[in-house]
Amino acid sequence: MPTVTSKFTSPKSASLRETFPMPEPQIAAFSVEKAYRKGDHLVPVLHGVDVSVRKGEFLSIVGQSGSGKSTLLHLLGLLDAPDIGEVQLDGQRIDDLPSRTRDELRNRVFGFVFQFYHLLPELSLMENVLSPLMIRHSIWGYWKRRREYQDRAREMIDRVGLGHRLTHKPSELSGGEMQRAAIARSLVAHPEILLADEPTGNLDARTGREIIDLLCKLNEQEQLTIIMVTHDQAIAAQADRTVKLCEGRIVPMSDAA
Repeated sequence: MPTVTSKFTSPKSASLRETFPMPEPQIAAFSVEKAYRKGDHLVPVLHGVDVSVRKGEFLSIVGQSGSGKSTLLHLLGLLDAPDIGEVQLDGQRIDDLPSRTRDELRNRVFGFVFQFYHLLPELSLMENVLSPLMIRHSIWGYWKRRREYQDRAREMIDRVGLGHRLTHKPSELSGGEMQRAAIARSLVAHPEILLADEPTGNLDARTGREIIDLLCKLNEQEQLTIIMVTHDQAIAAQADRTVKLCEGRIVPMSDAA
C-alpha cells in the first residue's frame, strides 16, 4: 500500500512524538461517523469517534446497548465502512481499499469472535476451525497443504481445551464449548488482531470467566492484540485499558453508563 499521511495528524502532535516517543498504534479509527437508514429515517450511530490500539494491547470497549460499540468494532475489522473519517492499520488507511483487498485483510489480519458463535451447523468442530484456511486458498492450494493445516487446527483446538471434540458438530457442544471453538477458528489463520464482540454474552458467569481467562492468556503469551466489546464492567476490567461509548461518542469512564 502507498504511504499515507493522515489529514488528522497535526505538526504539533508530530513534534510531541519526536520529543516523547510513543508506540505507534497498530489499528486506529480517526473521527469516524456512521449512520444507518431505517425506512425514511437516517439513524446516527457514531459521532466523530477516535480510538487507537497498540500492538499487543488488550482494549475493552464498554457501553449500553445501542451505544455504537459493535458498530465501531465492525468498522475497525472492515466488516463495514465509515461514512466519514478513516481506519488505519500500521499507519496506512484501509477502509477505502478495493473490496478484494479488504477481504484479504479480514482473512489474514483479523480474527473475529461473535456473541452467537456463527459456527456452521453441518460441519464438525475440526471443519469449522479449518474454514478460514479453506476460504483463503483455492481447492488445490488447500489440498496441497491440508496436513499442515489440519495439524495447526488440532493445535488450536487443543489450546482451547476441545481436543476430545474434534468430530462433534455445534449442536453437540455446550455454549462454552462453541465459544471456545469460535476462538480456535479465529486463531487458526494466525491473525494479528482479534476482535471479540460480546464473547461472554450468551454464557453463564463461570463459563464467561473461563473465556476471558483464555483471552487474557492469549494476549499475555502471544502478544495478540485484542479489542473486545462488552457491556459488563467486570469483564472489561480484565483488559489493559477500557474506553466507554455513550450515544455514539467516547466519554470519560466516570460518566454514568
